[in-house]
Amino acid sequence: MRKTATAQSGGTIPAQPGPLEATDSARRGADADEQSGPHSEIVSAEGDMGGASMPSASDADAVILGAGPTVRPGERATVRLRDAGPDDPPRYAPEWLELREGADAAARAHDLLDPLRIRLANLPARSGGLVIHDIGCGTGSMGRWLAPHLDGPQHWVLHDRDPYLLHFAAVASPRSSADGSRVTVETRRGDVGRLTRDALQGASLVTASALLDVLTVEEIGALAAACAGAGCPALLTLSVAGRVELTPSDPLDDEIAEAFNAHQRRSGLLGPDAITVAAEAFSEHGATVQVQPSPWKLGPGESALTAQWLRGWVGAAVEQRPELRERADRYLTERLAACQAGELRVVVHHSDLLALCRPTGGAS
Repeated sequence: MRKTATAQSGGTIPAQPGPLEATDSARRGADADEQSGPHSEIVSAEGDMGGASMPSASDADAVILGAGPTVRPGERATVRLRDAGPDDPPRYAPEWLELREGADAAARAHDLLDPLRIRLANLPARSGGLVIHDIGCGTGSMGRWLAPHLDGPQHWVLHDRDPYLLHFAAVASPRSSADGSRVTVETRRGDVGRLTRDALQGASLVTASALLDVLTVEEIGALAAACAGAGCPALLTLSVAGRVELTPSDPLDDEIAEAFNAHQRRSGLLGPDAITVAAEAFSEHGATVQVQPSPWKLGPGESALTAQWLRGWVGAAVEQRPELRERADRYLTERLAACQAGELRVVVHHSDLLALCRPTGGAS
């Protein structure tokens, strides 16, 4: 199912149903797509929670469904790249994506914007302006951040496997670019592993947020090949770097971090190795690659996000190493109390990548 829409609101995610309603909505959308013909599916990839949460009885009600809990042993419920059917729930709860949007926007590497603008300014002029593909768009936070930083008319093609999140992304898209030009959106469902040069024909730019670390080597290779084949640059932000700093520190910090990183790498996913693999993959296709840090810096003003991140981070570590559970339970309780008291600060390291692929069709 493809639909085209002109953005009607700028930056505000509309009122959201609860988790059960979200699941029903996604199933209805999937059923409708099944009836209209075959469709590939794309992961909604805007979360680095690690796929598991471990709330204690006292804080279980505060956990946002879709931000991390697993539902089947060995399966990452929030990120499943293939073989997903209409009975699967949404990959990420809109509430989690909304919660992290401010931290994402503050973290993204602004130093990559100037070289990107220079490349886009050298593209052949098109009456419709820039065509930007947002892969794994979630609720569309990447577009809300990037569109106002770029001049000229823009048409965003929003890709996600979850029709429920695609709805949010379309409705909450920005209305205008940096110079006041019109921004329009189109939504598609598809699998990042099947993204091809033909699918990106005419693209000016490919973007993604928190996507690379939930891909495999093969999937990153396919993404790099598709961008290189289409001759379009790629701005891929907020890939987890595998490093976390908590203040004040705790003796268990490093052990939890190591277990979390191992959880990120299970089943062939790249986790914190993704940024290096992606840089190499794009370079092999002749792209000029720049990588910049994009850390979340979470303090008392971001306590709600910090608490949710903590639950997912510790929960993923315990899923990877169940023997940590007793100590991790105490650790999580203490960390959440410090967070609530405004005494905890966290830096979650990420990396942003800009790949300037060799243009095709005579562009410079």
